Amino acid sequence: MTLETLIAVARGEEPADLVLRNARLLNVFSGEIHPADIAIHDGRVVGLGEYQARQVVDLEQRFVVPGLIDAHVHLEDSMVQPSEFARAVLPHGTTAVVCDPHEIANVLGLDGVRYMLDASEGLPLSVYVMAPSCVPATHMESAGAGLAADDIEKLWAYERVLGLAEMMNYPGVLSWVPDLLDKIRSAGDRPIDGHAPGLSGLDLNAYIAAGVRSDHECTHLDEAREKLRRGMHILIREGTTERNLHALLPLVTPQNARQCHFCSDDRHPDTLLREGHIDGIVRQAIGWGLDPMLAYQMATINTAEYFQLRHVGAVAPGYQADLLVLDDLE
Repeated sequence: MTLETLIAVARGEEPADLVLRNARLLNVFSGEIHPADIAIHDGRVVGLGEYQARQVVDLEQRFVVPGLIDAHVHLEDSMVQPSEFARAVLPHGTTAVVCDPHEIANVLGLDGVRYMLDASEGLPLSVYVMAPSCVPATHMESAGAGLAADDIEKLWAYERVLGLAEMMNYPGVLSWVPDLLDKIRSAGDRPIDGHAPGLSGLDLNAYIAAGVRSDHECTHLDEAREKLRRGMHILIREGTTERNLHALLPLVTPQNARQCHFCSDDRHPDTLLREGHIDGIVRQAIGWGLDPMLAYQMATINTAEYFQLRHVGAVAPGYQADLLVLDDLE
């Protein structure tokens, strides 16, 4: 769709492909649920309001929410190819994931990361990739391959590579290991994810000051609160083996929720089939008392904005038309 067509359809001068009438839109920007007619053209939301369209669907007051986003996941731990992972999670409302192909990189190095990029190209699920930062995790481990700073540099050429994946070797960062610091420098202004269980005090300050901006390894409320107070984004993990949602949910308030996100990290096939994906985490969070608006923001726009994804995470003009129609928000 050309920019001219986008403007013409958004102004109502040309018909849209689709209008969803009589929706109740969960608006992650204004924090309210309001009536809306939603116009969609060529895969994008073009506007809210009265539009003519080639197809009109009456939603009869059903809720419309943005497609859900997993803030941190290793697709390899689903034990299937990206296309099969997409087939499992799309029916559960996940429309985008931010993945770290760390495991396959440990086996195949740069070729493994390129495979994940190629295998996820063109899927109905948007698969964004973080460049694995620690392959192997430390110099004390042996692996099938390694990724040096110059390998990471090659990955920036891929549009779907967003930043540097979890910096597991935090002792190496604090000890000025040259290759690790080169990787951080290489990332520039891109997001850098963390992995620092139990890190606290001045060492935590130094880790964050080096450029690391998130952590998904918090298991205790006090740990998460300390990291949040120092500016980290807290990715609350609820996977197959590691389940931190119940312990960390009291951290989230209306004042700080913009820094909080949901991630699965590792979900095995049986968990995906039995409990779902991010939808299951949202359901649990609401069931344990989290306001539904905050829950959906944590599963959508918060993650999109942290990873600088400007066209996903909301149902609004110009955004990719990744959306769910729900009978019940909870």
